[in-house]
Amino acid sequence: MASLPITPRHDLAPAEIDAIEDALHRSNVARTGFDDGEGLAFLVHRDGEMAGAVEGYTWGGICEIRHLWVHEDLRGQGLGRDLIGAAIAEAGRRGCRHVLLSTYDFQAPAFYRRLGFEVGAEIADKPWGHTEFVMRLNLAPRSE
Repeated sequence: MASLPITPRHDLAPAEIDAIEDALHRSNVARTGFDDGEGLAFLVHRDGEMAGAVEGYTWGGICEIRHLWVHEDLRGQGLGRDLIGAAIAEAGRRGCRHVLLSTYDFQAPAFYRRLGFEVGAEIADKPWGHTEFVMRLNLAPRSE
């Protein structure tokens, strides 16, 4: 087979990233049979500006939360808990069995533990000198 050229591009447009994700999703659907992927997001606005958001997706019986952000001056007031709660409730409505997310030691692992998430994996030196935690919240009993 002839070698195809590899071109460096480190500034992909959102549409290009979407095209990559769509191609990967089609491949995953073909291999698993799960064709129920759907985005999931809840936003909070204050004075016309985004003040908080949670974003992720559901697919194949799981929910993955990819981003949670709360404006710095609103932290510690329950907004993050409410956003995560909205995502968890929606995941449950969609029939998900568990919610996954990752966080760093300098972000919010204690926050997620208080919400019932358990550490499933720790990745040292990601980024260098820190730890990434992959966390999971079970929504359905393990016996099902």
